[in-house]
Amino acid sequence: MEGIISGVRKNSLAEAAGIVAGEKLITVDGVQVQDIIELSFYTSDYEVDLELENKDGQRRQVHIDKHPDEDLGLEFESAVFDKVRTCYNNCTFCFVDQMIPGMRPGLYVRDDDFRLSFLYGNFITLTNMKDEDFERIIRTHMSPLYVSVHATDPEVRCAMMRNRFAGELMTKLQRLLDAGIQVHCQIVCCPGYNDGEVLAKSFRDLYALHPGVLTMAVVPVGLTKQREGLFPMRTFTKEEAQAVVEMVTPWQERCRKETGKTFIYLGDEFYLLAEKKLPHTDWYDGFPQLENGIGLTRSFLDEWDATLKQMKNYSAAEPAVIPVGESAYKVLQPMLDVVNKKYGSSHRFISVKNLFFGGKVNVTGLLTASDILTAAEGKRIILPAVVLNEDDLFLDDQSLDDFKKAYAGKVEIAKGAKELLHYLLER
Repeated sequence: MEGIISGVRKNSLAEAAGIVAGEKLITVDGVQVQDIIELSFYTSDYEVDLELENKDGQRRQVHIDKHPDEDLGLEFESAVFDKVRTCYNNCTFCFVDQMIPGMRPGLYVRDDDFRLSFLYGNFITLTNMKDEDFERIIRTHMSPLYVSVHATDPEVRCAMMRNRFAGELMTKLQRLLDAGIQVHCQIVCCPGYNDGEVLAKSFRDLYALHPGVLTMAVVPVGLTKQREGLFPMRTFTKEEAQAVVEMVTPWQERCRKETGKTFIYLGDEFYLLAEKKLPHTDWYDGFPQLENGIGLTRSFLDEWDATLKQMKNYSAAEPAVIPVGESAYKVLQPMLDVVNKKYGSSHRFISVKNLFFGGKVNVTGLLTASDILTAAEGKRIILPAVVLNEDDLFLDDQSLDDFKKAYAGKVEIAKGAKELLHYLLER
């Protein structure tokens, strides 16, 4: 069990105590803590004793006096100090199984850890949890959690997840809800498997558990070219996406009438593929599943419009190209055309086909450096920040520095619509 310290915040208790990055946290008050959740619990008193180990294997004791709510100022390489709990299922649609070989190791980890669900909103299946895990969640009130449902029908869920115990979902959900633990749910929707009446049953079952079940997201399955030997699966057609939108919209209207909230949300790709109008901002209820692709496009459009209204006395900046996924391009380019006409600029979104994953994945966040470099040309490029991770690496493991060396022009990064517009226009 290793809690490797990656950083010590300036002017913190840890810095004052002489703790440095690279040391390992061995015990807290004599207890081997498993993660930063337990660390927070055991360091909530007026004083704390830490056992640390340096890179040479030498151990020392550190005593710290503190206020109960005062943070130590430690940062760790991982939020969990024991191993990340991984997924025992063999889902027919698993995206990790379709990852291209030779990428960075972290992309192949199928995490199914309730602690990461609570801390970061990672989705878990509840299939690998023991009684003591449920007891810990309830005892420490880890709420809300994020649960991958896929289907509430036991037979369908077992078949899709290829786990004979996956059908126990509703019993496990009820155990959490009875203890006051709320959950956000998601369904990875696969045509011919858990759409249609199976999806309707999942909606009825989960909506009956509201408000314990806070939200229900439905996102379309994503497929890459790396499917040799995997379960037969295909993506939604335009007509099938239209059918999903038309089925779900009345449910949303019912939920809003009965609860004041939409409750069930569709991934942006459904609307874009179906060429249906995106819901109004109010229907996203504050975007509770934004990181799951629910409302990303609407959020971007809102930020774009609000920023433009505030920009006075601006003019066109140096022409730029902005790479985006094929699904987003159809929505974003018309907006940019309006800006270009108003300010006399000549900026362009470019639709990048995701050849790296086989051409069927069309969201911006999964674009790679190689595909962007193939599609982009111009003196200046503005990369959406979502194509990079926290270490400035693209999905194909190329670094931002490598990209800058390979691209002939100026390279900039925009974190959202507001930042992008400020790159495109200048005072």
